[in-house]
Amino acid sequence: MPQQLLIVRPAMPDDADRVGQLAHQFADYLRSLGDMTDFAFDAQAYLRDGFGSRPLFLGIVVETESQIIGYLLYYAGYDTDRAVKLLHVADLYVDERFRGRGAGRALMAEAAAIGRREGASGLIWSVFSPNKAAAEFYKRIGATYVMELDWMYLDIASG
Repeated sequence: MPQQLLIVRPAMPDDADRVGQLAHQFADYLRSLGDMTDFAFDAQAYLRDGFGSRPLFLGIVVETESQIIGYLLYYAGYDTDRAVKLLHVADLYVDERFRGRGAGRALMAEAAAIGRREGASGLIWSVFSPNKAAAEFYKRIGATYVMELDWMYLDIASG
C-alpha cells in the first residue's frame, strides 16, 4: 500500500468537531487502560479554551486526504531549575486506525520545531503509567523518563 501524504498544520476553530471526536476516542482508550478520570475535554472546551484573546493552549493537527487523524495540544512552560523555556505537550492522540504511519512522529516533530522557534530547550509531557504503547512510542523518538519527578495535583475548584 502506498504511503499516504501527511499534512501537519495549526489547529483552527473549524477543527473543533473532529478534535472533539478524537478526544472522545482518546478518553475511551485511556478508560480501557483503567483511567477513570471524568474526561471533559470536547469540541466546546477546545473552542472555549484554545482560542480568543488569551488561549490556554495552542494546537496542531495532522491530516491525510483532508481528514484530521490526530492532534497535539501544547502550551508554554518554564524550568526554573535550569532557567529555560519548555514546551509542555498537554495531549497527543492519533486515531487508532492510522497509527504506525508516522502521524504521531510528525506531530512531535512539528511540536519540537515550534519549541525551537520559540526558544524552548525541550518538550515535556506526562504519560498515564499503564499506557505502555505511548511510552514505547516516545522512547522510539528519543524521549527519556524523568525519574526524579512525580506529578502531583491539588483540587482547588471546590474550596
